[in-house]
Amino acid sequence: MFRNPFRRRPLRDVSQETPKVLIASEGRRFSEDAIQTAARLARGHGGSVRVLTVARLWGTSFGLPNPGLRPSKREVAEQEDNVGWTISRLEALGVEADGHIVVTRTPSRSILREAACQGCTAIVMGADPRRSWLMASMMWSQEPYRVNRRAGIPVHLICPAFSSS
Repeated sequence: MFRNPFRRRPLRDVSQETPKVLIASEGRRFSEDAIQTAARLARGHGGSVRVLTVARLWGTSFGLPNPGLRPSKREVAEQEDNVGWTISRLEALGVEADGHIVVTRTPSRSILREAACQGCTAIVMGADPRRSWLMASMMWSQEPYRVNRRAGIPVHLICPAFSSS
């Protein structure tokens, strides 16, 4: 059976559910705008926020997992700091929050799996400007657009404002 890769999945009706928001990152630091958006989406009806960030698994060696390809202690410490800082900012805004780090080669799949497991009603992610399809397929920073394409719930992409000066 073949599936149409261009077909967009219908969005799940989330109007009657308690807001559970996933704020996710493929490794970048969470921006203040993304945190504010997640807090605004979750604040109504006693919602909560799940913080998820990805520590990059660099690959395999001859098809087998290799400990040298796992994230370094420094990379994991950066992500722990990122998650802790984001949770403290969300709690300062009056929103219940928790979070964790995932080590993976495919962040979009892990982010969508986490959203499904937690029963999230929305995903918030920071995003770089969109690239052409050829460049985007090779860039780690284009993961938010892959998540947006595959998600069955609303995805809010927060692009930084670029100044012209």
